Amino acid sequence: MSRDQLDIVRDDAYAFPSTASYAIARHRDDGDIVAVRDHQPVRRVQFLHDIAALAARLPVHKYVLNLCTDRYRFTVGLAAALRRQQISLLPPSDVAGVLKALAVDYPDLYALTDSVRSPFPSVVYPDNLDGGGGGAEMPMHPGQQPALILFTSGSTGRPKPVPKSWGALVRSARAAGERLGAPRFRGATLIGTVPHQHSYGLESTILFGLQHGLAIDAARPLYPADICAAIESAARPRILVTTPVHIRTLVAESGGMPALDLIVSATAPLPVALAAQAEACFRAPLIEIYGCTEAGQIATRRTVDEPQWRCLDGVALHQDEHGSWVGGPSVQGKTLLHDLIEQTGPDTFVLGGRSADMVDVAGKRTSLAYLNHHLLSIDGVRDGAFVMPDADGRRVARLMALVVAPGMQAETILCALRGRIDAAFLPRPLVFVDALPRNALGKLPREALLQLADRSRCS
Repeated sequence: MSRDQLDIVRDDAYAFPSTASYAIARHRDDGDIVAVRDHQPVRRVQFLHDIAALAARLPVHKYVLNLCTDRYRFTVGLAAALRRQQISLLPPSDVAGVLKALAVDYPDLYALTDSVRSPFPSVVYPDNLDGGGGGAEMPMHPGQQPALILFTSGSTGRPKPVPKSWGALVRSARAAGERLGAPRFRGATLIGTVPHQHSYGLESTILFGLQHGLAIDAARPLYPADICAAIESAARPRILVTTPVHIRTLVAESGGMPALDLIVSATAPLPVALAAQAEACFRAPLIEIYGCTEAGQIATRRTVDEPQWRCLDGVALHQDEHGSWVGGPSVQGKTLLHDLIEQTGPDTFVLGGRSADMVDVAGKRTSLAYLNHHLLSIDGVRDGAFVMPDADGRRVARLMALVVAPGMQAETILCALRGRIDAAFLPRPLVFVDALPRNALGKLPREALLQLADRSRCS
């Protein structure tokens, strides 16, 4: 059985036995702030009204493609879809080709949008949600109710659908929140630089807020000045949910950053030195989350203090000849991880590179993640990535690196690499580019990286 086949060997998508029901949110009082839009609070009573009013406007379909860019409107759309027992589709991007492919695979769908046009029937989120009632009771839904289908980012191949039940989403959000110390931050504002249609953004900017009584910032600031302004406008306590790519940019800002109470990072492991810089820059602890679309949130670590990752409560790690598997109440079935993991205790492990990232040069093996770590640790390198092009039958594939390093010379970078990695893995060639094709999460889809490498080799 191949690894690709093993990857989909899991429990039936919605078969986890549970009779429990879970609330959409755990904001207790009508005055509790669920979100902040345009610097104005959206309180629990308004949230309940908006869910009911939007649900009444949704057409009768099985699937809804939630394309709302406003984080609060997305949240209301998710809750309204659950109320109508519709499954939300969250594709890896909103480009026309991806959306058209979804329409083929899920013909009974429509789109909910506040700005993005779609190639099929759509409901536009209204500026004024009159009617709908709402009541004082927070909606409850069975744990086994199908909630949404996420799709892998495509960074290691073709995006795959990953169905999630409402119970698995809630249990994951609650376990992660407890580990992050959410009870201390009740009422805090969640500021996210990551898209909420992706697994990490959904879990850490939407579900984390709903299940722990936090206020979701409806905006998604991308540039340092916008992030700084969003932090400054939020009342304490305040939490930033971000990625290593954003952190690297933010700590380089000469003017500094306003204080936070917690930084959450995911999508790629942080170097310890960069984590320490971030904690000093924002005067707050930084916690990394390890997870994947297929399994959700799995483990955390305080990077400056803990080289090991510690599984969330209820997450079970199991290893066999095929690799490392995770399961438990917060994981949808049993999932084979793509990463190489060295288990150091019942619930702790050290993370290696992705199995697909392993390269063999002259009989020596290493991971692209290891090489990228050392490339990015060189002063003056703003961004960079190693890539092993596919062999085309005419020439041997040779390890190369793409680097964003204005004003630097290739020999300076190669000299620094010689002191960090085995000479067998020095890039041949080292190519300077203006930018890397990172997606909204800061990841580098392999196909986009290979296309850039091909253009660079031909130029």
